Amino acid sequence: MKPHRERHLVSRIGWLRASVLGANDGIVSTASLIAGVAAAQPDRSAILLTGIAGMVAGAMSMAAGEYVSVRSQADTERADEARERAELAAAPDAERAELAAIYVARGVEPDTAAAVATRLMAHDALGAHLRDELGIHEALVARPVQAAAASAASFAAGAAVPLLTAAILPRATLLWGLPGVTVALLAVLGAVGARVGGAPTVPAAVRVAFWGAAAIAVTAAIGHLAGTAI
Repeated sequence: MKPHRERHLVSRIGWLRASVLGANDGIVSTASLIAGVAAAQPDRSAILLTGIAGMVAGAMSMAAGEYVSVRSQADTERADEARERAELAAAPDAERAELAAIYVARGVEPDTAAAVATRLMAHDALGAHLRDELGIHEALVARPVQAAAASAASFAAGAAVPLLTAAILPRATLLWGLPGVTVALLAVLGAVGARVGGAPTVPAAVRVAFWGAAAIAVTAAIGHLAGTAI
């Protein structure tokens, strides 16, 4: 019989989360920065310089933050793995009973659960306990470098759009043209992220666009007030 292969979306969660978060943050933060500075009425060079600085600083910050966060998760997983390996060496019978109890709690008959636990322990005791006792699965294992790279690259890619928009649009239309382009892009990003993750697209697009528009509006208002006061 030909093997039945399934492709589950959960395997994408590591890089997908970092990429969507990075792109969204790059678009919103850079567009908000540019809108805030533009509302204070500086010249175009100051606006573009602010955008470039925000893009570079934001990408580095996202990479560092994502790496530290996911690295902490990876360290915790490794510590749990070492602890589980020691427990298996010290008390294999107790660990077998623990594994069987997990299957019983999921609805398996006690005799069947004991037999399954025995077979799995003989095949890969550590893997069985990591997966079924601790919930550590290969598809969800923490990958700090992958998450940091995806986050930084997606932030820079997202930030490039409002930056290019600010460079192209006439100064007189920047304050309404930039939010329009940004909100439209955020809606597309939200829909794409939801589609890749297998979630409904419309609610995600509306949610992402709404909060992006709110961030830009607040920042532009503060920039306008600051520019007026100065």
